[in-house]
Amino acid sequence: MSERTAPDMWVDPEVDPRETGDNPVGEKDTLWDYLRRYRLTLEMKCSGLDAEQLAEHSVPPSTMSLLGLVRHLAAVEHYWFQRVLQGRDVPRLYRTEADRDLDFNGAVADPAVVQDAWSTWRREVTAADEWLAGDISMDAEVSHADGPTPVRDILVHMVEEYARHVGHADLLRERIDGRTGQ
Repeated sequence: MSERTAPDMWVDPEVDPRETGDNPVGEKDTLWDYLRRYRLTLEMKCSGLDAEQLAEHSVPPSTMSLLGLVRHLAAVEHYWFQRVLQGRDVPRLYRTEADRDLDFNGAVADPAVVQDAWSTWRREVTAADEWLAGDISMDAEVSHADGPTPVRDILVHMVEEYARHVGHADLLRERIDGRTGQ
């Protein structure tokens, strides 16, 4: 293994998977690129951890964990891209009437739960990206509980959702093993 050129950073800049060298053109591609980068950051922040570490809670009484964040963001991807943007009548993920916070409450230190969370998250990301690859107008409106909502607002919300939770992931990872950075 070669020596790192920037040991204080998560990865060396020249091998950072978030830096593709592409310059997105247009509103949709710019928002999609930000979303892609935050998704990759979530994966990076969780890399190399076992089920117990991924399920470790932040501070009592919070149930927030890295594994809970993966499950939560899978549910968020599913809700907005499947249920709202595409209007599919499909059950919500990691949520029941009895436990609206099942995404976090069910994030237990079990390798099968970890595997399910990652496969579900990746499936939802792939489905969202396939939809985004279509001819989508940012001005198009979809029905939502708050009334007609432009696609643009939902994509900005997705970027916001990831930004907030990747910040949580930074702190959770630092608590687990002291690793910090980009």
